[in-house]
Amino acid sequence: MLELLLWPFAAGVVLTGIHAYFGLHVLARGIVFVDLSLAQVAALGITIAILAGHTVDSQAAYWYALAFSFSGAVLFAVSRRYEQAIQQEVVIGIVYAVCAALGVLALDRAPQGAEHIKQILIGSILTVSADQVQHLAVLYAAMGFVHWMLRRPLIQASFHPEPPSSTRFIWDVVFYGSFAIAVTSSVRIAGVLLVFSYLIVPAAIATLLTKGIRPRLLLAWVLGVVITAAGLAASWAWDLPTGPAIVATFGAAIALTGVLFALRVLSARMVGRALTFVVVVAGLLLVLFPQMDQPWLDAIERAVPQVQTAFLDEDDRTTRLDALEAIQRGQDELTMLRLRQQDVNWGKLEMSIDMQERLRQYLAGRSEIVAGDQLVLKDLAIKARDEQCLLMGLPLTLIGAISAFLLFRRRCQSN
Repeated sequence: MLELLLWPFAAGVVLTGIHAYFGLHVLARGIVFVDLSLAQVAALGITIAILAGHTVDSQAAYWYALAFSFSGAVLFAVSRRYEQAIQQEVVIGIVYAVCAALGVLALDRAPQGAEHIKQILIGSILTVSADQVQHLAVLYAAMGFVHWMLRRPLIQASFHPEPPSSTRFIWDVVFYGSFAIAVTSSVRIAGVLLVFSYLIVPAAIATLLTKGIRPRLLLAWVLGVVITAAGLAASWAWDLPTGPAIVATFGAAIALTGVLFALRVLSARMVGRALTFVVVVAGLLLVLFPQMDQPWLDAIERAVPQVQTAFLDEDDRTTRLDALEAIQRGQDELTMLRLRQQDVNWGKLEMSIDMQERLRQYLAGRSEIVAGDQLVLKDLAIKARDEQCLLMGLPLTLIGAISAFLLFRRRCQSN
């Protein structure tokens, strides 16, 4: 595991180092989606290179992408001079949409166009080599040194912008140009989505939790490294695509931060109001739309099956038990076979191509059988809902309404 994930982790550390810094600038400028837009411009350059007969990983494709993204950087620098006439985010969004559409049109004519789009989006950080990581580290170290030497005017342009002038335009070109180089170089190995996550998520969390550029940068670096390690561990443990697994981990981190941040500012009374609102809505949905998905009730029924079985007859209960046993047997078998498939994918077990295809087909067929048994449970749950809607939905609605009335009355008395 360590040997396989060492260089992907090192690549994540390098990406964190440069993109967390740029992320603070991007948030200060209020141009959150500039990374996606520049990455899409670079992807369009790669697409043109593919149509010209070059491979995605070739040097020619890199220079195509760099030329396109640098052109986009100059355009964004120019657009900042006219912010009073048109917001820069509008220009960024238009560039993203147009380049994305042009890329799809171009790849529609290219062999394996869908695969190229997938590679550009999610990258291939798992297969990154030591040479690629070292090249990125040297490039980003040099870029960081230049930004350190020019830190005063660059920070001024981002965090304390002056009115549009020729001097500010020059520093905007320096910022966007170097940012374009970083994005183009990173997208080649990490893909558009992962690069965007490295840029925004650590910087956003650090901005919520700390003040000052230096503390935010240090915290963003730590967060980027920790989240990268967690995403790689999740990818290994559950045999998930590495890039999307890291992106999902970034998403979980920002969601958790948002919840904790909200809890800090919520009072007990506000929490009580929110809970009563949730109870009223849940009860009304169960009464009015019993056939729709009720995730909260599904969770309760999994923990306490009697909540559902009390509304089923004897035959339905027997059918439910048979379906649960069949699902358990099927899931145990699928887990065992997926572990074997995972060992093959990670190179821990040798298996012929023919046997791998047979295993894949058997897994697909067995999964369909399990899905069929799960549909049986779904039908039984829907049948139980017809009675639960009244015997559970109405009491919930009344409890929530009474609680809301008491809270409102208490508020009026306190005033």
